[in-house]
Amino acid sequence: MIYRILTINPGSTSTKIAVFDNDETVFTQVLRHTASEIGSFNGIIEQFEFRKKLVLKAMKDNNISFSSLHAVVGRGGLVKAVASGTYKINQKMLADLKDPTLWGRIHASNLGAFIAKAIADEINVPAFIVDPVTVDEFSDLARISGLPEIERKSLLHALNIKFTSRKLADKLGKDLSQLNLIAVHMGGGISVAAMDKGKIVDVNNAVLGMGPFSPQRAGALPIGDLLELAYSGRYSHRELVGKLTKNGGLIAYLGTDDCEEIVVRIKKGDKKAELIFNAMCYQISKEIGACATVLKGKVDALFLTGGLAHNNYVVDFITSATEFIAPVYVFPGEYEMEALSQGAIRILQGLEKAKDYV
Repeated sequence: MIYRILTINPGSTSTKIAVFDNDETVFTQVLRHTASEIGSFNGIIEQFEFRKKLVLKAMKDNNISFSSLHAVVGRGGLVKAVASGTYKINQKMLADLKDPTLWGRIHASNLGAFIAKAIADEINVPAFIVDPVTVDEFSDLARISGLPEIERKSLLHALNIKFTSRKLADKLGKDLSQLNLIAVHMGGGISVAAMDKGKIVDVNNAVLGMGPFSPQRAGALPIGDLLELAYSGRYSHRELVGKLTKNGGLIAYLGTDDCEEIVVRIKKGDKKAELIFNAMCYQISKEIGACATVLKGKVDALFLTGGLAHNNYVVDFITSATEFIAPVYVFPGEYEMEALSQGAIRILQGLEKAKDYV
């Protein structure tokens, strides 16, 4: 049977939508939002009706009948820590997605569940989220930080990592539950995850945590110097969070997060660009090595994915530094829309059971 799925992935300045008939893409579109449009709302959740109307219009413009849909899937957002899987959207989930105290912030992706649920209810089909960024499969050992007041948390690009790990397992002709993998998602932020028999047992916090710096994020910093910066009086709490998450990494050092531009600068002899870019690749490679120790050296493969996996300079550097650990596979780009769709299809086909969010 062919299942038609609408997927919705809101970002800070755009909303990506796509419709799939099983594996086949029927259409995909990025709905751009101007700064003035976004700025007219008091907060992210208040953008719900605005973005929903744009999704409905795009569906109509592409001649997609709502009655043809079998399910609607939204990007998960910052729900509470959950096991990997596909979850039915319920009122408890929506309430948590409105609560800024849960993770200290509300992200635009939180809107995915609201839009998906509203559309699905109108046509009486199920609404789901799949593998949100808060997927947590840590062991107790991995949660210990060094201070009892602070616990290490699982916050990562789970959707793309889980989907790509399944693609790799298929490529290797094995079940994911038989493999130990190291997953590296490289975009504006970077997640490096140790996967033990398909479960993400350890990962750097890709937003405000440990791990390598990225095109936009500062990554792990010397604690003493960070404390001095925080108490210098130069930044409010909000300003410092912005500096570390949106204006750190390559942007802070080189004034750009365009990695292709940086490679061009390197080829023209820009030694600073070469040093900083190599440092990012070096830190990613070092984090991969740390994940290998989590898996006690028993690694079947490691894979690179995300937008930065298109960059040959990055791929070649990391591969040369880490291929002694295990074979390196490259899956350039992000597969978030496909991952959302496939999560719903596995439920509709009876291959998995939808989970209740409690």
